[in-house]
Amino acid sequence: MDAGDGVGTSVYATGVSASTNDLTHAIRPEDLEPFRRQLTGYCYRMLGSAFEAEDAVQETMVRAWQRADSFEGRSALKSWLYRIATNVCLDLLRGRQRRAEPMDLGGSYHPDDFKGATLPENTWVTPIPDARVVPDAGDPAEIAAQRDSIRLAFVAALQQLPARQRAVLILCEVLRWPAGEVAELLDTSVASVNSALQRARATLAARDTNSRQAPMTAEQKALLAQYVDAFERYDITSLVTLLHDDAVLSMPPFDFWLRGPDEIGKWLLGGGIGCRGSRLVATAANGGLAFGSYRIDPQGGHAPWALQVMEVSGDRIVGYHNFLDTALFEYFGLPAHLDA
Repeated sequence: MDAGDGVGTSVYATGVSASTNDLTHAIRPEDLEPFRRQLTGYCYRMLGSAFEAEDAVQETMVRAWQRADSFEGRSALKSWLYRIATNVCLDLLRGRQRRAEPMDLGGSYHPDDFKGATLPENTWVTPIPDARVVPDAGDPAEIAAQRDSIRLAFVAALQQLPARQRAVLILCEVLRWPAGEVAELLDTSVASVNSALQRARATLAARDTNSRQAPMTAEQKALLAQYVDAFERYDITSLVTLLHDDAVLSMPPFDFWLRGPDEIGKWLLGGGIGCRGSRLVATAANGGLAFGSYRIDPQGGHAPWALQVMEVSGDRIVGYHNFLDTALFEYFGLPAHLDA
């Protein structure tokens, strides 16, 4: 299991033979913890699932501690951890179907087509809180680039790449590692890395993900404030004017998505009418603004319903993705209930 497609096999060639004191002297848990956030971002881009990324990072930390005697120099700790994390991700990806957005699975539906059919959680690219992967401080341009590289469309596009190409593109393009370092991490040649990178770029270019976006402007934040106002008043006539002509609405785990303001408006006044009277609480997900959506609770107040991840381009909303998984509320630090 540890070898992972022949990548980084030497990391696991040495068993744990040193004493506990020797291991503690070589690597302490506090030496590993500062890397957790960046490793979570890496594993999330690789796996397309926030919860799987958290598990992968924890497994990386466990393997690093167990194999501490094979670590040969503190200056290489980051590379060594990424080497282990890559193997963990490749192990998890072997034999699995690729996660996707609903739009990757077929054409758009009409509101009357909704039958309530769902697909398993492992079908979907799932959202992640910015706080889990984006640095709190640093170069503003670098922070913006990190946010850009966790957008749903980009992460979904990454899932279409073979696992090794995915690792190469993330390490070279997102994390800006030199090809030589990536080749060393993957136990391959620079020529192989450059070839994989070229193929990965071509695949993403063919998808035309439009994932590159500038940081949100004051005007775009005002646009989303208008959205919140219209949604909470359930003024659908006003809400649809905020949507781009090609805006999409999705609702994982439902195998169903809509395109265009007219279709989205019909849904919100038809099958989605249960959202009337909802309240929204702001958060941050996948490099942009998101909202915890709370429906009216018959017992009083409002109960969690869906996490809305918003995508904005120019002066309109282009993506309106509703993840109907209430477990996300605790993960995002959102209230478990809203009082009346």
